[in-house]
Amino acid sequence: MSDNSSTSEQSIAIMEKHSIAWSKALSILIIVAGILAIAVPPAAGIAAAILIGWLLVFGGVAHLVFGWHTRKVGGLVWGLLLGLAYLLAGFYTLLHPVAGLAALTLMLGAYLAVQALLEFILAWHLRRLGASAWLVFNGVVMLLLATAIWTTWPSSSEWVIGTFLGVSLIFSGAGRLGVLSKARHAHSQPA
Repeated sequence: MSDNSSTSEQSIAIMEKHSIAWSKALSILIIVAGILAIAVPPAAGIAAAILIGWLLVFGGVAHLVFGWHTRKVGGLVWGLLLGLAYLLAGFYTLLHPVAGLAALTLMLGAYLAVQALLEFILAWHLRRLGASAWLVFNGVVMLLLATAIWTTWPSSSEWVIGTFLGVSLIFSGAGRLGVLSKARHAHSQPA
């Protein structure tokens, strides 16, 4: 029985090492992709616009199918209208990715402004807890980013999405490397 459990523990250890190695490699690839996105933000932004264009097309098809399947309960018209709206937006973005990128940049600016407003409201409601300063700080940063996008739009479209995507990828990869480091350290500690 001890041979069986020993073999099982060795197998688990080998699987964990293999999994950690793959996770580490993928984390490094995510960081490299982030660096490339920052180095060439227009290409990263257009790639993101094309991806979103395809997602809109697939979403449009899904709405059409949903509308067809709910036709007996009155869902056909709305499903068709939603599906066509998604398809038009998706195909337009695919055919005109630079214009799609400009629209995405403007929507990002609007999103950041709304997020800033909500952060300020939340900070106001939580002011008695004493931790609202971080929410205010986050709201100010979001508002500054939104203002930077809006005041330089449409020229900001060339760099905003790609740069933000790159920064996000770098932090995502670095965060995963940090988690892997902690996991490896915790695993090497005796129980």
